[in-house]
Amino acid sequence: MTEHAAYAIAMVATFVINLPFGYWRGGLRKLSSAWFVAIHAPVPLVVVLRFALGLKFRWIALPFFVAAYFGGQYLGSRRRMRQIKAVPVVMPAAEPPPR
Repeated sequence: MTEHAAYAIAMVATFVINLPFGYWRGGLRKLSSAWFVAIHAPVPLVVVLRFALGLKFRWIALPFFVAAYFGGQYLGSRRRMRQIKAVPVVMPAAEPPPR
């Protein structure tokens, strides 16, 4: 596998890894401890992935990895917000006034 292909795989995997964490983060109170975990928990997974693929640190690749990381977080949270808006709120039927 070429180095460019390994970087592309790692960036796509970074994006995909962050989707469920972004989904989780979308339902949390901002700046809570769980919110911080949802943001930072995927970092070790991405680091292990990069080591497994034998990728070196390159300044030129950093913006792409950051974009993949936050893109996954963003789209995951947007998915959650979209689902919340799609769920209809069922209001109890109003009782007729007494006669």
